[in-house]
Amino acid sequence: MPELPEVEAWVRELDPLVARAPIESARPGHVATLKTFDPPTTALEGRSFEGARRRGKNLLFPTVDGELVLRVHLMSAGRLRYLAAGKTGPKKPMFRVAFTDGGELLLTEAGKKKRAGVWLLTPASLDTELAHLGPDALDLDAATLGAILARERRQLHPFLRDQRAIAGIGRAHANEILWHARLSPFRLSTDLAPGEVETLAASIRDDLERALELRLAGKGDADVYRVHGRFGEACPRCGETLRRVDFEEHTITYCPACQTGGRILKDRRLSRLLR
Repeated sequence: MPELPEVEAWVRELDPLVARAPIESARPGHVATLKTFDPPTTALEGRSFEGARRRGKNLLFPTVDGELVLRVHLMSAGRLRYLAAGKTGPKKPMFRVAFTDGGELLLTEAGKKKRAGVWLLTPASLDTELAHLGPDALDLDAATLGAILARERRQLHPFLRDQRAIAGIGRAHANEILWHARLSPFRLSTDLAPGEVETLAASIRDDLERALELRLAGKGDADVYRVHGRFGEACPRCGETLRRVDFEEHTITYCPACQTGGRILKDRRLSRLLR
């Protein structure tokens, strides 16, 4: 799933491109993609985008007149790209915005599950839609993180992925951040000492900034992820074999030596969970 660094890199790339020319048309290519009906997408015709913005993992395209915002969430397999005039793209994108200069903004989605979504909203309704989001992960300091951690007793991996707590982190960077911080994915949020909170805050910032720099340089997952999805390989820090815990829709990757004092975490579906 695209996470904050990848989405932020797309925002920076798309920002000048989508503001080049007025919008000629905007329409979905799949019945499940467009999540709103009022205002209709025809309301975008003749308007111009101010550029590209982001809130958490949401890509936002506000119009210059300040009246509308196109919101895109890529979910697991969505991808968004700008196609210059004369370039050949996919014949049936999930959503297409055509510009008067021939350029296009295209949403595509791999796989059979069509989960990516597009909303056309007013700024006020957008604020309501996204009011549940926590602070942006790139803006966190240790004091703010400590207050959020203390609100509820939760395991760190699902806590980091909860957009209501912190916006922008998903399962991949939760793995990376906890490895960087040397914290167990099943450590409880309320059990962290002040020094560990500071370490976690620094790891969030360091990991996301590193990943953003690599994404901006055009690097892919193989360069960005040091532990995520690399179970069975050697830990890049200590050489221990990376382990995993499987869940229905995601996998936690961790290093026993660096994060759990050598203990192997058991899949809750198979045996009792060890912390």
